Amino acid sequence: MNSPVWGVVLAAGLSRRLGQPKQLLALGGETLVRRAARAVLAAEFAGVVAVVPPGELGIRIRAVLADLPLVFTECPRPDLGLSESFRAGLAALPGGVAAAHFALADMPFVTSQHHRAVLELFRETNAPLVLARYGAEGVRAPPHLFRADLFGGFTQSGDHGPKHLIREYSAQAAWVTLPSAALRDVDTPQDWARLTDQAGS
Repeated sequence: MNSPVWGVVLAAGLSRRLGQPKQLLALGGETLVRRAARAVLAAEFAGVVAVVPPGELGIRIRAVLADLPLVFTECPRPDLGLSESFRAGLAALPGGVAAAHFALADMPFVTSQHHRAVLELFRETNAPLVLARYGAEGVRAPPHLFRADLFGGFTQSGDHGPKHLIREYSAQAAWVTLPSAALRDVDTPQDWARLTDQAGS
């Protein structure tokens, strides 16, 4: 399989539970969104889309990513939930893409090697889904890769991804197991406090 696979960094969330834009929080002197975008870029996808919110927050996020080779696209209604960001990312992809790999801006310990493992498994298997699971418990969480023939099924609404596609195609999915430490994300002030304590920031 040599058709292009693109990465998509979902960075349009409004961080309601956190109370401040999580994308712009700094860990080790680098914002979470920049850290996430650099990790996806280093995995050597054919291209990478960054989905950002409208307005001032979107301008601020674009500014911290301005020197990176990203294709920016705006999610016009991030208030409707993560589902809108998925669709905005898909709409920004060029024609002829074989698959899209979705990563979240608030998972700073997912590395380029982790993203590359998902990409390589897709190259090997051409599975309709390549899903990540974390640790011995096998917790399923992004990054996830979807083959292009599934793009039309991104009909979900609300604050989640296409869980119905994952259920429908789970028997055909390929899985990458990642370390449990990479699962940490930021949704609440308590999450951020724990994460910065663990990271020594």
